[in-house]
Amino acid sequence: MNVIKVSAGSRTSSVAGAIAGVVREHHRAEVQAIGAGAVNQAVKAVAIARGYLLEDGIDVVCVPEFTTVDIEGKERTAVRLVVEPRDQPSAPAAPA
Repeated sequence: MNVIKVSAGSRTSSVAGAIAGVVREHHRAEVQAIGAGAVNQAVKAVAIARGYLLEDGIDVVCVPEFTTVDIEGKERTAVRLVVEPRDQPSAPAAPA
C-alpha cells in the first residue's frame, strides 16, 4: 500500500478522496506530512474523509505517529496519520 503524501499546498478535498478510496479498498490508509502546513492540510483531509466514509457506514479513527524519512540524504521527521475503521464495540453481555 502506498503512503499518501501531503504538502502544505495540497487540496484537502483531493487528499480526502484519496484517503476514502484507499480505506474502502485496503481498509487502512497511511498519510504522511512534513511541516506544520502539511500536517494542517492532512488533518483537515482526514476529517473530510471521515465524513465521506460515514456516508458508506464506515466509521474511522486516526492514529498519529512520528516517523523518520530520508529526503535527499537528510533525515527528516514526519507525521504519519494511520486511518482505519473503528472497532465496533461488542454488545454488552446480558445479565445472568
